[in-house]
Amino acid sequence: MYYFDHSATTPLHPRIKEFMLNVGEFHFGNPSSIHAPGQKAKTLIETARGQMAKAIGCSSNEVIFTGGGTEANNLVLWDIIHQQKKHVVTSVIEHPAILNVLDNLEEFGVSYTAVSVDEAGVVNPEEVKNAITEKTGLISIMLANNEMGAIQPVADIAAIAKKHGIIMHTDAVQALGKISINAKELSVDCMSFSAHKFYGPKGVGALFVRKGFQLKPLIIGGSQERSLRAGTENTSGIAGLGLAAELATKNITDTQFHLDSLTNAFHKQISNLFPDAIFNGHPEKRLPGLISISFPGFRSDLLMIHLDRRKIAVSSGSACSAGDIKPSRILSAMSIEDDINICTLRISFGIGNTLQDVDYLTQSLKSSQEQIRSAA
Repeated sequence: MYYFDHSATTPLHPRIKEFMLNVGEFHFGNPSSIHAPGQKAKTLIETARGQMAKAIGCSSNEVIFTGGGTEANNLVLWDIIHQQKKHVVTSVIEHPAILNVLDNLEEFGVSYTAVSVDEAGVVNPEEVKNAITEKTGLISIMLANNEMGAIQPVADIAAIAKKHGIIMHTDAVQALGKISINAKELSVDCMSFSAHKFYGPKGVGALFVRKGFQLKPLIIGGSQERSLRAGTENTSGIAGLGLAAELATKNITDTQFHLDSLTNAFHKQISNLFPDAIFNGHPEKRLPGLISISFPGFRSDLLMIHLDRRKIAVSSGSACSAGDIKPSRILSAMSIEDDINICTLRISFGIGNTLQDVDYLTQSLKSSQEQIRSAA
Protein backbone atom coordinates (compact mmCIF):
# COMPACT_ATOMS: atom_id res chain seq x y z
CA MET A 1 0.00 0.00 0.00
CA TYR A 2 1.19 3.50 -0.90
CA TYR A 3 -0.14 5.60 1.95
CA PHE A 4 -0.63 9.34 1.40
CA ASP A 5 -3.29 10.09 4.02
CA HIS A 6 -1.25 10.98 7.09
CA SER A 7 -3.53 13.90 7.95
CA ALA A 8 -6.29 11.36 8.61
CA THR A 9 -4.03 9.18 10.75
CA THR A 10 -0.40 8.17 10.91
CA PRO A 11 0.91 4.61 11.26
CA LEU A 12 2.12 3.64 14.72
CA HIS A 13 5.86 4.21 15.01
CA PRO A 14 7.70 0.85 15.48
CA ARG A 15 9.49 2.10 18.61
CA ILE A 16 6.21 3.22 20.12
CA LYS A 17 4.51 -0.07 19.30
CA GLU A 18 7.30 -2.03 21.02
CA PHE A 19 7.25 0.31 24.03
CA MET A 20 3.48 0.09 24.44
CA LEU A 21 3.53 -3.72 24.28
CA ASN A 22 6.13 -3.73 27.03
CA VAL A 23 4.07 -1.36 29.18
CA GLY A 24 0.89 -3.36 28.64
CA GLU A 25 2.57 -6.64 29.58
CA PHE A 26 4.72 -5.61 32.52
CA HIS A 27 3.21 -2.40 33.92
CA PHE A 28 -0.51 -3.08 34.07
CA GLY A 29 -1.08 -1.81 37.61
CA ASN A 30 -3.78 0.77 38.31
CA PRO A 31 -2.01 4.15 38.48
CA SER A 32 -4.22 5.12 41.44
CA SER A 33 -3.00 2.17 43.54
CA ILE A 34 -0.34 2.75 46.18
CA HIS A 35 1.45 -0.58 45.68
CA ALA A 36 4.59 -0.87 43.55
CA PRO A 37 2.90 -1.96 40.27
CA GLY A 38 0.46 0.92 40.54
CA GLN A 39 3.17 3.45 41.29
CA LYS A 40 5.24 2.21 38.35
CA ALA A 41 2.26 2.85 36.07
CA LYS A 42 1.84 6.28 37.66
CA THR A 43 5.49 7.04 36.98
CA LEU A 44 5.06 6.12 33.30
CA ILE A 45 2.10 8.50 33.04
CA GLU A 46 3.99 11.34 34.68
CA THR A 47 6.99 10.71 32.42
CA ALA A 48 4.68 11.01 29.41
CA ARG A 49 3.22 14.19 30.86
CA GLY A 50 6.70 15.66 31.02
CA GLN A 51 7.46 14.56 27.46
CA MET A 52 4.28 16.18 26.17
CA ALA A 53 4.93 19.35 28.14
CA LYS A 54 8.45 19.65 26.73
CA ALA A 55 7.12 19.09 23.21
CA ILE A 56 4.74 22.07 23.43
CA GLY A 57 6.71 24.39 25.73
CA CYS A 58 4.67 24.28 28.92
CA SER A 59 4.80 22.90 32.47
CA SER A 60 3.89 19.30 33.24
CA ASN A 61 1.02 20.39 35.47
CA GLU A 62 -0.56 22.10 32.46
CA VAL A 63 -1.09 18.83 30.54
CA ILE A 64 -4.27 16.77 30.85
CA PHE A 65 -4.60 13.41 29.11
CA THR A 66 -7.85 12.66 27.25
CA GLY A 67 -9.33 10.05 24.95
CA GLY A 68 -8.31 12.07 21.87
CA GLY A 69 -8.45 15.47 20.22
CA THR A 70 -12.23 15.43 19.97
CA GLU A 71 -12.62 14.88 23.71
CA ALA A 72 -10.06 17.59 24.42
CA ASN A 73 -12.08 20.03 22.30
CA ASN A 74 -15.30 18.99 23.98
CA LEU A 75 -13.82 19.50 27.44
CA VAL A 76 -13.13 23.14 26.60
CA LEU A 77 -16.35 23.84 24.70
CA TRP A 78 -18.77 22.27 27.18
CA ASP A 79 -17.22 24.32 29.97
CA ILE A 80 -18.87 27.44 28.54
CA ILE A 81 -22.33 26.31 29.68
CA HIS A 82 -21.10 26.99 33.24
CA GLN A 83 -20.00 30.52 32.35
CA GLN A 84 -21.98 33.75 32.30
CA LYS A 85 -20.72 34.71 28.85
CA LYS A 86 -21.98 32.07 26.42
CA HIS A 87 -20.98 33.44 23.01
CA VAL A 88 -18.13 31.81 21.09
CA VAL A 89 -16.13 33.15 18.17
CA THR A 90 -14.76 30.47 15.86
CA SER A 91 -14.15 30.03 12.12
CA VAL A 92 -15.98 28.38 9.23
CA ILE A 93 -13.07 25.99 8.60
CA GLU A 94 -12.97 24.36 12.04
CA HIS A 95 -13.15 20.60 12.46
CA PRO A 96 -16.58 19.06 13.19
CA ALA A 97 -15.24 18.42 16.71
CA ILE A 98 -15.69 22.18 17.16
CA LEU A 99 -18.59 23.22 14.94
CA ASN A 100 -20.85 20.23 15.60
CA VAL A 101 -20.31 20.61 19.34
CA LEU A 102 -21.26 24.29 19.18
CA ASP A 103 -24.42 23.38 17.25
CA ASN A 104 -25.35 20.97 20.04
CA LEU A 105 -24.65 23.56 22.72
CA GLU A 106 -27.26 25.95 21.37
CA GLU A 107 -29.98 24.29 23.47
CA PHE A 108 -27.96 25.29 26.55
CA GLY A 109 -28.03 28.96 25.57
CA VAL A 110 -24.67 28.98 23.78
CA SER A 111 -24.38 30.97 20.55
CA TYR A 112 -21.47 31.34 18.19
CA THR A 113 -20.13 33.35 15.28
CA ALA A 114 -18.03 31.58 12.64
CA VAL A 115 -15.81 34.10 10.87
CA SER A 116 -14.84 33.64 7.22
CA VAL A 117 -11.45 32.92 5.67
CA ASP A 118 -9.75 34.43 2.65
CA GLU A 119 -9.11 32.58 -0.61
CA ALA A 120 -5.97 31.04 0.89
CA GLY A 121 -7.98 29.64 3.79
CA VAL A 122 -6.60 32.00 6.44
CA VAL A 123 -8.60 33.76 9.15
CA ASN A 124 -8.25 37.55 9.44
CA PRO A 125 -7.68 38.50 13.12
CA GLU A 126 -9.61 41.73 12.53
CA GLU A 127 -12.70 39.69 11.66
CA VAL A 128 -12.33 37.83 14.92
CA LYS A 129 -12.04 41.13 16.76
CA ASN A 130 -15.14 42.50 15.05
CA ALA A 131 -17.13 39.36 15.95
CA ILE A 132 -16.55 39.84 19.68
CA THR A 133 -19.59 40.96 21.68
CA GLU A 134 -20.10 41.75 25.34
CA LYS A 135 -21.31 38.14 25.74
CA THR A 136 -18.22 36.50 24.17
CA GLY A 137 -16.54 34.11 26.60
CA LEU A 138 -14.43 31.96 24.28
CA ILE A 139 -12.51 32.17 21.02
CA SER A 140 -11.58 28.88 19.33
CA ILE A 141 -9.49 29.00 16.15
CA MET A 142 -7.53 25.98 14.90
CA LEU A 143 -3.75 26.22 14.60
CA ALA A 144 -3.63 24.53 11.18
CA ASN A 145 -6.41 23.29 8.93
CA ASN A 146 -6.76 19.56 8.37
CA GLU A 147 -7.89 19.77 4.75
CA MET A 148 -5.65 22.28 3.02
CA GLY A 149 -3.03 22.90 5.70
CA ALA A 150 -3.26 26.67 6.14
CA ILE A 151 -1.58 27.79 9.37
CA GLN A 152 -3.71 30.32 11.24
CA PRO A 153 -2.50 33.50 13.02
CA VAL A 154 -3.34 32.07 16.45
CA ALA A 155 -0.84 34.19 18.40
CA ASP A 156 -2.31 37.39 16.93
CA ILE A 157 -5.84 36.24 17.74
CA ALA A 158 -4.79 35.20 21.25
CA ALA A 159 -3.48 38.73 21.82
CA ILE A 160 -6.91 40.08 20.89
CA ALA A 161 -8.58 37.58 23.22
CA LYS A 162 -6.30 38.53 26.10
CA LYS A 163 -6.97 42.24 25.58
CA HIS A 164 -10.70 41.59 25.87
CA GLY A 165 -10.42 39.15 28.78
CA ILE A 166 -11.65 36.20 26.68
CA ILE A 167 -10.51 32.58 26.92
CA MET A 168 -8.51 31.43 23.88
CA HIS A 169 -8.48 27.83 22.65
CA THR A 170 -6.82 26.32 19.60
CA ASP A 171 -7.29 22.90 18.04
CA ALA A 172 -3.67 21.96 17.30
CA VAL A 173 -4.36 18.33 16.38
CA GLN A 174 -2.78 18.60 12.91
CA ALA A 175 0.26 20.59 13.93
CA LEU A 176 2.43 18.67 16.39
CA GLY A 177 5.46 17.12 14.71
CA LYS A 178 5.04 19.24 11.57
CA ILE A 179 5.63 22.74 12.93
CA SER A 180 7.19 24.00 16.16
CA ILE A 181 4.66 24.68 18.92
CA ASN A 182 5.21 26.76 22.03
CA ALA A 183 2.23 27.33 24.31
CA LYS A 184 3.77 30.39 25.92
CA GLU A 185 4.57 32.04 22.59
CA LEU A 186 1.10 31.31 21.26
CA SER A 187 -0.33 32.70 24.51
CA VAL A 188 -3.40 30.46 24.38
CA ASP A 189 -5.34 29.19 27.40
CA CYS A 190 -6.11 25.73 26.02
CA MET A 191 -4.74 23.63 23.17
CA SER A 192 -5.89 20.19 21.92
CA PHE A 193 -3.81 17.29 20.59
CA SER A 194 -4.31 13.70 19.38
CA ALA A 195 -1.55 11.08 19.48
CA HIS A 196 -2.50 9.29 16.26
CA LYS A 197 -1.66 12.40 14.23
CA PHE A 198 2.03 12.17 15.18
CA TYR A 199 2.71 8.42 14.93
CA GLY A 200 1.26 7.57 18.33
CA PRO A 201 -1.70 5.36 19.27
CA LYS A 202 -5.36 6.06 18.54
CA GLY A 203 -7.75 6.75 21.38
CA VAL A 204 -5.49 9.00 23.44
CA GLY A 205 -4.97 12.75 23.33
CA ALA A 206 -3.90 15.68 25.43
CA LEU A 207 -5.16 19.10 26.42
CA PHE A 208 -2.93 21.98 27.44
CA VAL A 209 -4.68 23.98 30.16
CA ARG A 210 -2.88 27.15 31.17
CA LYS A 211 -1.94 27.29 34.85
CA GLY A 212 -4.53 29.27 36.75
CA PHE A 213 -7.35 28.57 34.28
CA GLN A 214 -10.11 26.38 35.68
CA LEU A 215 -12.31 23.99 33.70
CA LYS A 216 -15.29 21.91 34.73
CA PRO A 217 -14.93 18.14 34.12
CA LEU A 218 -16.78 16.58 31.20
CA ILE A 219 -16.38 13.01 32.51
CA ILE A 220 -17.19 12.81 36.22
CA GLY A 221 -16.10 10.13 38.65
CA GLY A 222 -12.69 9.76 40.26
CA SER A 223 -9.99 12.37 40.74
CA GLN A 224 -7.75 11.38 37.83
CA GLU A 225 -6.16 14.14 35.73
CA ARG A 226 -6.68 16.83 38.37
CA SER A 227 -10.34 15.75 38.56
CA LEU A 228 -10.85 16.87 34.95
CA ARG A 229 -10.98 13.42 33.33
CA ALA A 230 -12.30 10.64 35.54
CA GLY A 231 -11.55 6.99 34.83
CA THR A 232 -8.58 4.66 35.14
CA GLU A 233 -5.87 5.95 32.86
CA ASN A 234 -4.85 4.20 29.64
CA THR A 235 -1.27 3.71 30.80
CA SER A 236 0.15 2.14 27.63
CA GLY A 237 -1.64 4.64 25.39
CA ILE A 238 -0.48 7.63 27.42
CA ALA A 239 3.07 6.27 27.54
CA GLY A 240 2.91 5.87 23.76
CA LEU A 241 1.69 9.44 23.34
CA GLY A 242 4.56 10.73 25.45
CA LEU A 243 7.19 8.90 23.42
CA ALA A 244 5.49 9.96 20.18
CA ALA A 245 5.56 13.60 21.26
CA GLU A 246 9.23 13.34 22.18
CA LEU A 247 10.20 11.72 18.88
CA ALA A 248 8.06 14.10 16.83
CA THR A 249 9.66 17.22 18.27
CA LYS A 250 13.17 15.78 18.48
CA ASN A 251 13.14 15.00 14.76
CA ILE A 252 11.07 17.93 13.57
CA THR A 253 13.81 19.59 11.49
CA ASP A 254 14.51 16.36 9.60
CA THR A 255 10.79 15.69 9.22
CA GLN A 256 10.13 19.14 7.79
CA PHE A 257 13.01 18.80 5.34
CA HIS A 258 11.80 15.37 4.24
CA LEU A 259 8.17 16.46 3.79
CA ASP A 260 9.21 19.61 1.94
CA SER A 261 11.38 17.51 -0.40
CA LEU A 262 8.45 15.23 -1.21
CA THR A 263 6.13 18.21 -1.69
CA ASN A 264 8.55 19.99 -4.01
CA ALA A 265 9.02 16.85 -6.10
CA PHE A 266 5.27 16.40 -6.32
CA HIS A 267 4.74 20.04 -7.36
CA LYS A 268 7.37 19.77 -10.07
CA GLN A 269 5.98 16.56 -11.53
CA ILE A 270 2.39 17.76 -11.36
CA SER A 271 3.29 21.01 -13.12
CA ASN A 272 4.80 19.00 -15.98
CA LEU A 273 2.06 16.38 -16.24
CA PHE A 274 -1.04 18.42 -15.38
CA PRO A 275 -0.76 22.09 -16.33
CA ASP A 276 -4.43 22.64 -15.43
CA ALA A 277 -4.04 21.34 -11.86
CA ILE A 278 -4.80 23.84 -9.09
CA PHE A 279 -3.03 23.88 -5.72
CA ASN A 280 -5.31 25.21 -2.98
CA GLY A 281 -4.41 27.01 0.22
CA HIS A 282 -1.69 29.41 1.26
CA PRO A 283 1.54 28.91 -0.73
CA GLU A 284 3.77 29.50 2.32
CA LYS A 285 1.80 29.48 5.58
CA ARG A 286 0.94 25.81 5.38
CA LEU A 287 1.76 22.51 7.02
CA PRO A 288 4.65 20.67 5.35
CA GLY A 289 3.58 17.61 3.40
CA LEU A 290 -0.13 18.47 3.18
CA ILE A 291 -1.41 19.23 -0.33
CA SER A 292 -4.88 20.15 -1.51
CA ILE A 293 -5.00 19.80 -5.30
CA SER A 294 -7.83 20.09 -7.81
CA PHE A 295 -7.90 18.35 -11.18
CA PRO A 296 -10.62 20.14 -13.20
CA GLY A 297 -12.90 17.70 -15.02
CA PHE A 298 -11.97 14.69 -12.86
CA ARG A 299 -14.23 14.03 -9.90
CA SER A 300 -12.37 13.15 -6.73
CA ASP A 301 -14.48 10.05 -6.04
CA LEU A 302 -13.56 8.56 -9.41
CA LEU A 303 -9.90 9.41 -8.97
CA MET A 304 -9.87 7.82 -5.53
CA ILE A 305 -11.42 4.62 -6.86
CA HIS A 306 -8.80 4.33 -9.59
CA LEU A 307 -5.98 5.16 -7.19
CA ASP A 308 -7.23 2.62 -4.66
CA ARG A 309 -7.02 -0.06 -7.35
CA ARG A 310 -3.37 0.86 -7.62
CA LYS A 311 -3.00 0.44 -3.84
CA ILE A 312 -2.80 4.17 -3.28
CA ALA A 313 -4.55 5.80 -0.31
CA VAL A 314 -5.40 9.49 -0.57
CA SER A 315 -8.28 11.54 0.76
CA SER A 316 -10.85 14.05 -0.40
CA GLY A 317 -12.60 16.88 1.39
CA SER A 318 -15.75 16.16 -0.57
CA ALA A 319 -18.46 14.02 0.98
CA CYS A 320 -19.11 10.92 -1.15
CA SER A 321 -22.13 8.70 -0.63
CA ALA A 322 -23.89 6.20 -2.91
CA GLY A 323 -22.47 7.71 -6.07
CA ASP A 324 -23.27 11.24 -4.95
CA ILE A 325 -20.51 13.74 -4.23
CA LYS A 326 -20.92 17.03 -2.39
CA PRO A 327 -18.51 19.96 -2.29
CA SER A 328 -16.18 20.36 0.67
CA ARG A 329 -17.39 23.10 3.03
CA ILE A 330 -13.77 24.10 3.67
CA LEU A 331 -13.05 24.70 -0.01
CA SER A 332 -16.42 26.42 -0.45
CA ALA A 333 -15.45 28.80 2.36
CA MET A 334 -12.37 29.65 0.29
CA SER A 335 -14.64 30.67 -2.62
CA ILE A 336 -13.68 27.64 -4.72
CA GLU A 337 -16.45 26.90 -7.22
CA ASP A 338 -18.33 23.63 -6.88
CA ASP A 339 -17.15 22.21 -10.20
CA ILE A 340 -13.53 22.56 -9.02
CA ASN A 341 -14.33 21.72 -5.43
CA ILE A 342 -15.59 18.21 -6.24
CA CYS A 343 -12.42 17.52 -8.22
CA THR A 344 -10.10 17.98 -5.25
CA LEU A 345 -7.83 15.49 -3.52
CA ARG A 346 -5.98 15.83 -0.23
CA ILE A 347 -2.53 14.27 -0.31
CA SER A 348 -0.61 14.19 2.96
CA PHE A 349 2.89 12.77 3.01
CA GLY A 350 4.56 11.16 6.01
CA ILE A 351 8.00 10.20 7.26
CA GLY A 352 7.76 6.77 5.63
CA ASN A 353 7.12 8.06 2.11
CA THR A 354 9.91 8.29 -0.46
CA LEU A 355 10.62 10.11 -3.69
CA GLN A 356 9.92 6.83 -5.48
CA ASP A 357 6.47 6.87 -3.88
CA VAL A 358 5.90 10.33 -5.30
CA ASP A 359 6.88 9.10 -8.76
CA TYR A 360 4.40 6.24 -8.49
CA LEU A 361 1.66 8.58 -7.27
CA THR A 362 2.02 11.08 -10.11
CA GLN A 363 2.22 8.38 -12.77
CA SER A 364 -0.83 6.68 -11.27
CA LEU A 365 -2.72 9.97 -11.35
CA LYS A 366 -1.86 10.26 -15.04
CA SER A 367 -2.98 6.69 -15.79
CA SER A 368 -6.16 7.13 -13.77
CA GLN A 369 -7.14 10.28 -15.63
CA GLU A 370 -6.47 8.60 -18.96
CA GLN A 371 -8.77 5.72 -18.01
CA ILE A 372 -11.49 8.06 -16.74
CA ARG A 373 -11.28 10.08 -19.94
CA SER A 374 -11.46 7.01 -22.17
CA ALA A 375 -14.49 5.69 -20.28
CA ALA A 376 -16.40 8.95 -20.59
